[in-house]
This record gives sequence, structure tokens and C-alpha cells, in this order.
Amino acid sequence: MQKTTYILIIGGNRTTIWGLDGHERLERMIQSIKNVKLTEKTDDIPDNAPLLILNAHYLFDSRVLTALIALKDPMVLYSHDNQPAAVRTFGGQASHLLGVLVKPKNQRPEHILSGLPRYTLSELNIDFQQNLKKKDPPYILPITEDNRKRLEKELFSGSYKGVTDLVTKWLWPLPAFWCTHLCVRKGWKPNHVTLLSAVLALLAGIAFWYGFFAIGLIMGWMMTFLDTVDGKLARVTVTSSKFGDVLDHGLDIIHPPLWYLAWGIGLAGTLTPIGNLDLLIWLMFFGYIGGRLCEGAFQLWLAPFDMFIWRKADSFNRLITARRNPNLILLTYGWIIERPDVGLLLVVAWHLLSTAILLGRLIAGWRIWRQQGKLRSWLQDIDPARDRNILAVKIFTRAPIDPKRLQPAKF
Repeated sequence: MQKTTYILIIGGNRTTIWGLDGHERLERMIQSIKNVKLTEKTDDIPDNAPLLILNAHYLFDSRVLTALIALKDPMVLYSHDNQPAAVRTFGGQASHLLGVLVKPKNQRPEHILSGLPRYTLSELNIDFQQNLKKKDPPYILPITEDNRKRLEKELFSGSYKGVTDLVTKWLWPLPAFWCTHLCVRKGWKPNHVTLLSAVLALLAGIAFWYGFFAIGLIMGWMMTFLDTVDGKLARVTVTSSKFGDVLDHGLDIIHPPLWYLAWGIGLAGTLTPIGNLDLLIWLMFFGYIGGRLCEGAFQLWLAPFDMFIWRKADSFNRLITARRNPNLILLTYGWIIERPDVGLLLVVAWHLLSTAILLGRLIAGWRIWRQQGKLRSWLQDIDPARDRNILAVKIFTRAPIDPKRLQPAKF
């Protein structure tokens, strides 16, 4: 049975990153981690209990916290500017080490810390992020007012999926950044944004049903934009909730095929009604569900990661595969050329083609799995800094921030 790790936060300043200072951010991040207990007093920590001391002058990657908690032996994690950002020890040493860590560097008896193994980020062995389909280098970055704008951009960029559709990757980031800032200033929560996007999804479907395609497309695009904002707002402010996660992902899965169904029904009252609508809708649902089943089967049976990060070609396919945003482009095209029926036909055809491609990739993965017994994601074999000359690395990963360009933390 894993022991409870006690966590003590020290230091910090008034600089806020996305509305949170370093201490508040660490507290929120710790709440989602199992087998930890946040404490403010060393007297509350049993002598033999694992203790992690975190320096709130630094912005921590959540993966770094998870790795530090998973360690079993005492150590000191140093930042790029040679400052102790985290110390892992036992409760019996808490008071002794705390007296050292709270002192300015020029007054700190370094020989006491030198008795502990010295770690850097490279020694924590942190892998790619399956949930965000990307590989970004882990970080601990100094929080100062001079660094605030860079750190906010870094956190926001880090909240994006590396492998996603072309609209989310290239069209939404800049407006989503400013909209997320607006939400933080106004105190709006991610669930507020998700609920608004749900309302827009419903209204867009109603507009499509009655043939008001232009109004429906406007609300549909607004919904997809807010669907980007709510996730980014949750991640940069560390305010994710189970309700919001279920609502967001449930909405993403349910509403797209209902939009296409409503679009088809709406065509009946236009100058371009479509024949064999029942057959087209059944084909659309077949393609939509089939594609999802291929993705699920790949991750359930063949690999512990998403199909779209298996090979570079799969990641490029994710940019345009038959998901909501690429299909919304097709519907918009049909409306622009005044042939909404063509828009629906393109959506159905694209679903079937995309599902055929995914089925082919599932079969290819199964064959390799049978031969080798294990699949690897291409993200596991690249370095985002070293391999910037590779096109896929440029598109699907971010160049790591250079800590040396940041103002050092002020204690």
C-alpha cells in the first residue's frame, strides 16, 4: 500500500499567472493527486512519512509533481538557475531542511542540501502526454512579474492538444487566448463556457432543422470556438471538474451527427431538397460510429495511446479526418456555393472515406501487434528541440521555452 506523501509549500510572491499566484496554483494542482496531504505545519508530519517541499517561486509542470511524488528516496530538484525548486525527504527532517530553504541563497548553508542526491528535470524520465496527444518537455519556470506574459503564453500553449484538427490547431489559438483572458478577468468558470456552448449547439441544430443554415452555421462555429476556450480555461486556471469533463466530452460525441441529421431534414424546405435522405443519414451514422469504434478498438486492444499518435501519417490524418470541425467546413462550403445539399453529401462521403482509412490503420496496427507484441507512438522517439527540422515535429510539437531567457526567481 502506497504511503501518503505530505506536501509543504514554501515561498511565493504576488505575481499571478492566469489569475493564480504560485502558492494557489500548487494547491489546486495537488488537490487532483491521489495519496497526498497538503500541510502547513511540520509538527503535523510523522517522522517517517514521505515529505515533498515545493517552492512556490516556480511554475511547476503537473507531470513534474507526479514524478516527484512517485519517487521513493530523498532528493533535491534544482531549477535551471541552480535553485532548489523541490526537496523530497522525510517528516523527521522537515524542520531542519525548512530552516535552510527559507534563507536567501547567499545565506544558505549549501553543505546541508549537498548531502541529498541532486536531480534535474532530465532525470525524472517524463514521457509524452497521451491525454493531450503531444510531447512537450517538462518545465519548472521562475515566477516573476517580468516573466508573467511569457509564462501565460507557455501555459496556454501547453494546454492545447498537439494532434488535433486544422481549425483548432491554426484558427482558434489567438482568439481563444484573448477570450480565455477575458474569462479570467470576469471570473467566468469553464463550466459557464461549456453550458453556453451546449446552448449554442442546441440552437444550431434547431436552425439547421428549419433550414436556417446561415444562422445555424454562425452558432455552430461559435460553439466550436467556445469548445476550445472551456478546455483551455480549465487547464490554465486548474479548475477542471468531473461534471465539466463529462458535459464537455459528452457534448462533443453526441451533437455532431444530430447536426447532420437536422441539416438533412432542413433541406426539405429549400430549393435543393435531397433524395434518399434516410439512406444518407444511415450511411452518415455508420461512418460516424464506425470511426469512433476503430479509434476505441485501437486503444483498447493494441496500444495504450490514441490511434492518431501512432505514426506521423496518423497525426496528419487527424488534421482533416471526419470530426466536427472539418465537416463544418464542408457544410459551410455547401452554403457558400448555395448548394447545402452538396454540403451534406460531402459530409457523408467524408465520413465513409475517413472510416475506411481508420479501419485500414486498425488492421495494420493489429498485424504489427501480432508480429512485435507492442506498438510505439512516433512521439516516443523524437525530441521536440533536437528534431525541429522534421515537418511532423514542427507541426505537432512545440519548441521548448528557454529558461535562460527568463528572469531568475527572486527570493
